[in-house]
Parts: sequence; C-alpha cells; structure tokens
Amino acid sequence: MSIGVWILGDQLWEQQAALQTCSATQKIPVIFIESLNHIQDRAYHKQKLVLVWSAMRHFAEQLQQKGYLVTYQIADDFTTSLQAWVRDHHITELRVMTPNNHPFMQIIENLQLPCQINLIPNNQFLWSREDFHGWAKNRKRLLMEDFYRQGRRKFQILMDKNQPVGGKWNLDQENRQPPKGKLNTPPAKWFQPDEITLDVIAKVKSLPFATYGEVEPFLWGVTRQQALEILNWFIQYRLPDFGPYQDAMVTGEETMWHALLSPYLNLGLLQPLEVITAAEQAYQQYQLPLNSVEGFIRQVLGWREYMHGIYHFVDTEYTEKNWFNHTRSLPEFFWTGKTQMNCLHQILTQVQRTGYAHHIQRLMVLSNFALIAGLSPQEVENWFHAAFIDAYDWVMQTNVIGMGLFADGGILASKPYAASANYINKMSDYCKTCVYNHKERIGKNACPFNLFYWNFLDQNRSKLQTQGRMSFILKNLDKMSSNELQSIRQQAEDWHINQE
Repeated sequence: MSIGVWILGDQLWEQQAALQTCSATQKIPVIFIESLNHIQDRAYHKQKLVLVWSAMRHFAEQLQQKGYLVTYQIADDFTTSLQAWVRDHHITELRVMTPNNHPFMQIIENLQLPCQINLIPNNQFLWSREDFHGWAKNRKRLLMEDFYRQGRRKFQILMDKNQPVGGKWNLDQENRQPPKGKLNTPPAKWFQPDEITLDVIAKVKSLPFATYGEVEPFLWGVTRQQALEILNWFIQYRLPDFGPYQDAMVTGEETMWHALLSPYLNLGLLQPLEVITAAEQAYQQYQLPLNSVEGFIRQVLGWREYMHGIYHFVDTEYTEKNWFNHTRSLPEFFWTGKTQMNCLHQILTQVQRTGYAHHIQRLMVLSNFALIAGLSPQEVENWFHAAFIDAYDWVMQTNVIGMGLFADGGILASKPYAASANYINKMSDYCKTCVYNHKERIGKNACPFNLFYWNFLDQNRSKLQTQGRMSFILKNLDKMSSNELQSIRQQAEDWHINQE
C-alpha cells in the first residue's frame, strides 16, 4: 500500500490530522493544489487569494525541507491534478483531513480517483464535531454563553478550581466604552511581501475573471513564524487595553486594539489552544486586566468554537434560512463603497483596501444595515464570504445567517441585532461628518439607519413580539403617530426604489 496526503488550503499545520498519520521519514507524497475553477464561485478579495496561495506555497516549501515528497500543482480543477499524481506515485490510499466546509466535502465526495480516499477527523478545533453534538443534542437552547462556560470548565481556562477567576464568567459589561477623547492605539504588526508572495500578487493581478478589492499594499503574514510574531505582538502591545474599546469604531483606526489573528487561525497557521494559553499566561505573569483577557479568550474559546460547532450541528438547509422573508437585492455600494452613509462608506472602503473589519463593524453596521433594510440573507452572506480575508463557509453561514441577520429565527442568537443610528453615534465618530442627521427619523436629512430600523420593527412586529427581549422596544412603536409611521414606510420604500 502506498499512501499520499492531500493538504487543503486552510489546513496548513504540521500536526494536522492527515499528516500526523504519516512520517516525513517515510517519504510520504504530499500534494497541494491551487485550483482556478474553485475560486470562481464568487468574486473573492484579491488579498484573500494572495494570503491563501502564498501561505500554501510557504508551507509546501517547509514540508519539502523536512523530507516530504511535495507536489505543488497550479491547475484549473482538483480532479485532473489528483488523478495524475495518484497514478505517477502509485498511490493506493489518499488521506485527507476532513474539510471544515460543507461545499469542499462535496468536492471530495464527488472525486473519481483510482484509489481509496480516507478522511481523517479534523483536529483544528478544541471541540470535535462529535463532542459539540453531544453537548447540543438534548438542549432546549443553544446559547453561546452556556457553551463558553462549559468550555472554560472543560479546558480549565481562567478557572479557580470550579469557579471562574475573578468570580464572574463574563466581563462584557466592562468592554463597551465609546471612543471619547484621544485614543493612543498601538500599531499593528505587518510584513513586507517576500519573493513568493510577490509572485502570487502578480498572479492575482493577472487573473482573467472578476475579483474584489485592492491587492496592494499586501501586509499580512503568510507563515507560521509570522503568525506567531503577530500573536506575540498582540499579547505584548494590544491585549492589556483590548477590552474597554473592543466595540469602538474610529475613522482612520482600522484595527484599534484587535488581535488580527482570525486569518491565521482559520488557515491553521495558529491553533486555538496556543492562542488562548498565551493570553492566559500573560494574565498570570503580568497581571493584565481580566476584562481584556477574558474578552479576548471568549472570542476564541467561545464564539469561534461555538460557530464552528453550530455549523456542523444544524442541517444543510440552514444556508437557505430566511425567517423574515427578506428579498431585497444587495446594493451595489457594498462592492464599491460609494454611499453617503459615512459609517458604511468608511467600513466598506476599509474592507476594499484590507479585507478586514472588526467584529462590531461587521455586526452592528454592515449586518445591522442588511437586516433592517431587508436584504436577502443569501446575497449578504455571499458578499461577506467574498469580501473578508478570514471568510470561509463555516465562518459566514453562522455569523451572517444566524448572528447578523437572525434569518434562522433564533437558533443561534437570542434576539436580532438591530439598532438605529443612535448606537453607531454612541460607539463611533462616523456620524460627526455624515451628511445625514443621526437624530432624525424622517425627512431628507434622516439617517437611513433610523428609518429602516423603525420600518423593520413595524413590518415585523408580530414575529418580533415572540422574542422576549424585543417586547419593550416594540412598545415604542405605540408612541409614534400613524402619520410618522406611514412616512417611515414610504421613505424606506422610496430608498430601495432609488437604489434599483
């Protein structure tokens, strides 16, 4: 029997499960494939393509130096390259670590190869799919907070015996400060592209089909060593003050105190436990503020593991969920950034430049607008998947369909994350230089977030009434005159007509 390993583009880890079943001393054939057909499903961000392909090429070079028989193919499709490689190396068993994403699983299932395909259980997450299913299957509610607390106990993170360090599980209340005064944010850790990355940039520039965003300057890390440097940089310079302003948004401050680790975690260049452990050890060694450390660890041990678990727990029809029956088309300005709404303009042009926006920009501005404006959940998810450098199917289905748009009717979130311009004005400086008035609900100067917010509550009142946390907010509709509500409905409709 001759064994070969196919390493996928988001499995770039020397201890990944398929490689672990083999040894470099055995001279195992390993293949990487850059497929041009695979990336034409949507107009991916140019920097996402550079990141993945450059990271793949660097990792392939690393494995070659360690004795693996590495084949690196640039091809139209996966099947042709695999068939030739299997034949040339006389492979009888192809081992692949189970992919993180359902669409890629379908690709593997549809392969026609002259050898056995052996899927090795994925080891890139702290919770296996079986363990998450065991946690979730008999629960009446699948709240992230319940899962997060179980994860703290399970992996003994920030624990004092059976109790959370500091006496509280969640310090989120301390991490919602608005950006007032001068914020002395630390610089981000970036890298200049090496020769391999420059070659990939040239390739992406020459692609004969539609892509999105700007390819340069490309400053992301592309190796495990660089990812570790970014982790250490975050722990040293950003984690101490990460907590208080993690929800704040400021013009010209693209990264604030955020970690910028999700692209590397999602590629496999970093592993969740080493990231969590680094933060916990820094807390213990340097007495860092607990609210900052707990807030960061909750993002990785809580939200990231939870979203991945939910993705594999729900049925495949989840991708088509549309609880509010929203069908409006995605406005063109999501792709161009050309809109007079300053908050959207600032964030969308930032995403064009970098492929990045932090979680509150994504949830409370981009997703919030899509929700209250009644945009199609599937179109919105497709845009998020295309636009962000850390986007994958398992990331965006749950984060967009569930968390951002409440299109799953509450499987994941306890209430819709809908907000008016008041929230954006409180948590950012965007409204100060916007042509719209964040205080007005109707009229030519009214912020569209206001008219869409109240129109959303009005149009969906019967459904929202069943969400316990929404009843107090809905009572505000009763305080509005019928004339004002009718004006809001009409102005919301006119806005959509003018976009078409």
